[in-house]
Parts: sequence; C-alpha cells; structure tokens
Amino acid sequence: MLAGKVVLITGGGRGIGAAIARVCARHGATVAVNYSESREKAESLVAEIRAAGGTANAYGANVCDAKALADMVAQVLADFGRIDGLVNNALSGKQNISLDDVTDADYDRAFGFGCKAMVNAIKAVRPAMAAQGGGRIVNIVTEMWNFAPEGWSVYMAGKGAMVGVSRSLARELAPQNITLNMVSPGWMVDDKVDPESETSKGFAKAIPLGVHGSADEIGNACVFFMGELSSFVTGAYLPVTGGRVTQVGT
Repeated sequence: MLAGKVVLITGGGRGIGAAIARVCARHGATVAVNYSESREKAESLVAEIRAAGGTANAYGANVCDAKALADMVAQVLADFGRIDGLVNNALSGKQNISLDDVTDADYDRAFGFGCKAMVNAIKAVRPAMAAQGGGRIVNIVTEMWNFAPEGWSVYMAGKGAMVGVSRSLARELAPQNITLNMVSPGWMVDDKVDPESETSKGFAKAIPLGVHGSADEIGNACVFFMGELSSFVTGAYLPVTGGRVTQVGT
C-alpha cells in the first residue's frame, strides 16, 4: 500500500513508534526513523527492516528543538528525495502526575511534544509535500482524550492540544492536498508490555473485542491514512481501542 513512499516517524525507535515503522516498511515504505535518546534501538530497528528487504535510516534529533528538527527533515530529503508521510509520535517525560505534585515544567514539556514539536514537524515537511503535489500526516493522540481520568492532566495538556490543533490544521493544509488525521491508541502491546502478564490479561477482558491489541494495529491505521484508500479523508479521529472508544466524546 505504500510502495514508493517515504515516511518519517518521530519517536520511531521504540514502543508504538517502532511498531508503526515496521508495519509501514512491510507495506513498501522507505522509513525514516527519528530518535532522541534511543539510538541503539533505532539503529537495531533499521537493521531489522533492512534485513527483511526494506529501506530505512535512523535520524537523531530532539523534535522539541525546531532547528534540529528542520535539519533532520533536510537530511531525509537529501537521502531519499521526498517525504510523503509524517507520523508525529514522539513523547517523553512523566505523564501521570497529581495536581499536588505537578509543576509548570511538566506542563511545558507535555505541551512541547504534543503541540510545538508537532507543529514544527509539519512546518518542516510542508514545503516538500506541497511541491510534490500532496502528502499525508498522522498525529498519534490517545484514548484518554475520551476518558480523561484523574491524575493525567499533564498528558491531557499535550494530547488535548494535539487534537485541537490537528483539527484546525487539517482544514488549513487541505488546499495543498496534504491530509492530516489522528490515530488514537489505547494501551497497546509493544516491546514494553508482557501480553502474558495478569495485568495485560485483565485489561483484555475489559475490551469489547476481548484481546489486548498489538501496537501493530496502530501501524495498520497509519498505513491506511498514508495510502490512497484514505485520499478523501482528513481531520478524522480514529480510535484503535478494540471498542473501548467508539466515537469522539464517548
């Protein structure tokens, strides 16, 4: 579905980002894997993709640094000549903090990743996408946007900002044939989760589909939004939660 496409994934060296990279590569995309602190994991992932017959490079950059991010995009363009897709996935810092313990720095960090880094990444890739005749952007948000549990206000500050800004930018970018959609994961099984643990099995029982979903499912959703099957879809919010969230606002 993505043959001939070049896809940049921020925070792609581990967790859900790595799963997205693998799935995109399996569908034929050339994958640019961004990392900040996970160099070894990113390079190992790139080696894995190459060993499977795919094409990938790793790029170190702190996405909260606008200059570093722009330089990274320039390097991807120099290496591959184009960028067809961008997945804004990078996140860092503690997210579950009570009101008594939270600081301005916690909110600044969450907002930095959820809004500023995402906007700067879009600014960096937009000229190339526009010159190519279009592009695809996917922002990784969260099912917590729907649940908003106590103690997660820091996480919600970043992801809530991402949801709001995504809706506005989807309209702004549309005239250049650049689509922007959101994928909303639940708690997914990735390289940090043991699916055989009692916690994971208990979580699966609470999911309507009855299984603890793999992070590959997030990659599948990204592939859909990156490909031609979604060419008339922009501004969408897609929960990938096994039925825990069925529509916005529930």
